[in-house]
Amino acid sequence: MRRRLRPVVLLLLLAGCSNDAPRTTSANTEFATGAALLAPFKRDLKTALQRGLTDGPVAAVAACQLEAPTLAATHGNDTLRVGRTSHRLRSSANTAPDWVEPILRDYLADPQAAAPVTRTLDDGRQGYVEPIRMQPLCVVCHGAALAPDVAARIAELYPDDKATGFTVGDLRGVFWAEYPAAN
Repeated sequence: MRRRLRPVVLLLLLAGCSNDAPRTTSANTEFATGAALLAPFKRDLKTALQRGLTDGPVAAVAACQLEAPTLAATHGNDTLRVGRTSHRLRSSANTAPDWVEPILRDYLADPQAAAPVTRTLDDGRQGYVEPIRMQPLCVVCHGAALAPDVAARIAELYPDDKATGFTVGDLRGVFWAEYPAAN
């Protein structure tokens, strides 16, 4: 399964080594690698939510509850883990890995300055984190004033929900990826 990761890393490294391209630093390569590995998960999650929203916000809550964990598992493999987490969780299944917690705390200390970061993890692997900002559509399920049917469905599926009360532009949480460091 490790082979699946190498072509992405190799392409990113080759793109940075082209004679007519500006020279890429290892930090830029780490950001590009993390963002590229996370992109399919984010794309498919957005697609699932949009598909759910075609049947209304209550259906979108159910789609998220059913599909998001499967998508994280599908986009991971023996060498890659991806996910999302927040300081106000809807599902405890999205609890942050230990290495993500301090980054999330830093983001919360200055939410407007939150930007993607990479970390070398204790086991020599690489970690990548980027902020999730509330968009106008997000308030349907995560805002301060939810429609009664949406609130009821959330309460039914997530009795310990803490993921409401956000406004557009707020830091909602983070996406993260964990993968082998490039050699």
